[in-house]
Amino acid sequence: MSDQNNDTANGDDQDANAPIDQAAQAEPISEVPADEEGEPDPFAVLVALQKENADLQDKLLRAIAETENTRRRAERDRQDAVRYAAASFGRDMVQVSDNLRRAIAAVKPEEREASPASVQALIEGVEVTERQLLATFERHGIKEITPAPGDRFDAHLHEAMFEVPNSGQPAGTVVHVVEAGYMIGDRLLRAARVGVAKSDDNAPKTNGGQVDTSV
Repeated sequence: MSDQNNDTANGDDQDANAPIDQAAQAEPISEVPADEEGEPDPFAVLVALQKENADLQDKLLRAIAETENTRRRAERDRQDAVRYAAASFGRDMVQVSDNLRRAIAAVKPEEREASPASVQALIEGVEVTERQLLATFERHGIKEITPAPGDRFDAHLHEAMFEVPNSGQPAGTVVHVVEAGYMIGDRLLRAARVGVAKSDDNAPKTNGGQVDTSV
């Protein structure tokens, strides 16, 4: 009788322990590296921190580079604004220079010598005014473009107003200057307006005998 009770008790103990063992066997093993106490693996934490630090450094370098590029663009825009601020005003003032030059050219040398002293003084005053105006242009970065007869026609600096046949000059070269041109800094303010030699049988030919007016 006691043996039967002992077997029954032992059987109950085994049945009570069975679910505990099955639960222990069914518990999954964590994939996160951890030590025996369940804390994160220090090496894994170090690797994660190093990666985060590298990402932050990359973002910082990109931000610094973008800031430097923005500063350079702003500085370049500021310099251009200062350099070319007088462009519109200068473009209008070159017409004043043209009129002064026409007034001086209207009086022939022989007429000037025969003129009264007052007229000669007036002409000299106009010449002084023109020189002062050109000096003012120079101070503001505006330079005159005046090609000499025989210079090669440059479509970037010159504007061909007409062609001159039988000029005796090579075709495509400047024969006559109608109006001077002007540059402001490295930009064209106004092209020099010129007449160019036309191709003919007697004149030497350059550039295939054609005037290249394309820019």
